[in-house]
This record gives sequence, structure tokens and C-alpha cells, in this order.
Amino acid sequence: MRSILITTGIFPPDIGGPASYGKILAEKLSKDFRVTLITYSSKLNWAEDKKLSFKVVRVWRKIPKFLRHLVYFFQVVSLAKKQDVIFALNSVSAGVPGLLAAKMRKKKFFVKVVGDYAWEIAVNKRKTSLLMNDFQKSKRKGWIGVLHKIQSWLTKNADGVIVPSEYLGRVVRGWGVSQNKIHVVYNQVEFKKSELTKEEARKKIDISGNIIVSIGRLVPWKGFRMLIKIMPELLKINQFFRLVIIGDGPEKSNLDSMVKNMRLEKKVYIVGRKSQSEVADYLAASDIFVLNTGYEGFSHLILEVMTAGVPVVTTTVGGNKEIIHQGENGFMVKYNDEFNLIEAIKTVWQVPEMRQRFIDGGLKASGLFSVDSMFQETVKVLKS
Repeated sequence: MRSILITTGIFPPDIGGPASYGKILAEKLSKDFRVTLITYSSKLNWAEDKKLSFKVVRVWRKIPKFLRHLVYFFQVVSLAKKQDVIFALNSVSAGVPGLLAAKMRKKKFFVKVVGDYAWEIAVNKRKTSLLMNDFQKSKRKGWIGVLHKIQSWLTKNADGVIVPSEYLGRVVRGWGVSQNKIHVVYNQVEFKKSELTKEEARKKIDISGNIIVSIGRLVPWKGFRMLIKIMPELLKINQFFRLVIIGDGPEKSNLDSMVKNMRLEKKVYIVGRKSQSEVADYLAASDIFVLNTGYEGFSHLILEVMTAGVPVVTTTVGGNKEIIHQGENGFMVKYNDEFNLIEAIKTVWQVPEMRQRFIDGGLKASGLFSVDSMFQETVKVLKS
């Protein structure tokens, strides 16, 4: 049996889509490969690792940053000796040590690219106000330029690059990576819907009214400020609307201040990060899901929302257009388009037939993105 080393930046018990993806992928790959996974971790040891069908090596995040990355690199080099393939789940913190180890040990190297890391850092550090597409055409300077060169070097030198959407495939091709190295493998959806009724769920989360929910990391390009801004207009449409934002991140204090300054404390709830089962309860309580995002490689979240049976309003960016069919299983508007965002929410709310069509179409669309399909496509790439 061939062996594979998965290098990743996050893994359970840490929460989030990338952590869940890494666990599901390793479990599935362990049927065809001897799998070892190495991760940065908030816990040095985790008892649940003993129950897994693969080996997990953890590098403690409390180690000082430079030393932590050095320890991770030497661990990868050591583990790579007995592997046939190295598969990195991000392009920098896991990808760079993975590629260096692959070159040293003469192993095959593959990487999954889920976004432009240089752009994300530039936005978070307020080095750019450009959206993803415009950033691709801009001149990168300083540390942001270095990160872009690292991404480009890594993807060009990989034996294969896996991306979760055709959109991201075009982005990576723009970095100078040849088309025959790029493989589109759509993300899977493995989401357990809440068994609570809408009223039971609202009682459990202790929020009444007609809930508009949005979920994501609280970063500028997710567009949460606009959702808060339009709440007074939405309340004219339905005084019982309540906006619930699930997530945490660097924008939290700004969003909290905005809610307070607009005196929307009883209308807008920023509830922080939630577990998958808690998110399922919030979705069960909700009437409409809105994702006003300026960038989305491929939204695993939209698939989960569709699985939960909640109608979707989102933006015409990135991989969203590969999931949403306008007017059939959701609405798409331009990012931060205040007028059309309000109109889309208003239409979904006031036309029950359309809302039900979006729910039915969403359930059908989410069913196309199965774990088995993702796994089979990934194995095909790694075995190539």
C-alpha cells in the first residue's frame, strides 16, 4: 500500500472548515493509503487521535512562532522519508515545508489552493483595499510581494495543484502555473441538519422574530458592515426581522460598535463562533441566509446552508456562480450593492413560492457535492 503525508495548518479539536476537511480527507484516504497527518495544534496531545484510522503528529502552537515553524519543517522532513506522496492543504505554512521536504526526499508533491494568501494578508493588514480579482492585476510590494512569489514558486513546482472551483483554477493559472497541473475537485458537503422545528430552534438560541442569518470569519471582505447598515431599511419591510451574524475575527469590535451606534442591539446579534451542531440549530431557526462576500473561492458554507433548507442570497463573486443558478436555487447580487441586496431579501421574503423554489433547488444542488465524489477525484489526482 502506498503512503501519503498530509501537511496542514489546522485540525480538530480546532474548529473550522479546513480542520473538518482535513479530518474527512485523511479518513477517506486511509482506505487507499497509509496516511500520516502533521498539523499545528492548540493541543499537544488529544485523546481522540487514538481512535483515528491514521497517524496524527501535532506541533504545539504555543511554541514561539519561528521555532514552531522550524520544528514543523524538521518533522515533515523526517516523516517524508517513508512516504510516497506529500499533500499540503495550504500554500504557505504547510505547503513550503512540504515542498522543501519533497525535493530533499525526492517525493511527489501536491498542494490544495483555496485562495490567494497574499491578498488575504494584505487586506487584514490594510495594505490593500482591492478585491481579489483586481489584486491579481496589481503590483505587489514588500512582504505581500514576497508571499505572492512564495505562492507562485510553490504551485509552479508542485506535481499537481488541487483547487475547489474553476474560478480558483483561473487565478492559479494567472500565477504562471500550467493548465495540465491544475485539477478542479469541488468541496464536499457533510452537514447534519438540526432536527428542531423552527420554533424550537428559536427558543433554543433565545432569539425570536424572522431571522436573517450570515456566517463567516469577521473580516472586511465578508461584507457584514453592509448587512448591519441596511437593517433599518429591512425593518421597514418587516419589523420582526432580526440579523444574526455567526463568526469571530478582527472586525468584531468594529461591528459591535456599529450595532451600538445605530442602536440596533435588539435587532442585530453577533453571537461569535459556533460548533457545527450549534450552527445547524441557528440555520433551523432562520428564514433567509445572506452572504454578502467580496471573495469566495468555493463556498462550503453555502452548500451546508442549502442542505439545511434555508434560501440563499449571495454575491456574484468567485466560485459562487458555480453553485448558484440565478432565480432557481438562490439570488446573486453584486458585492455591497445596497439597493439590490435589500430588493433580493425583500423578494425572497415576500414571495413564498420563490422561497420554496430556492429551498428545493438548494437541496438538489447540495446533493451533487458528495464526500465520496470529492474523495474519488482527489485519489485519482494523487495516484497520477
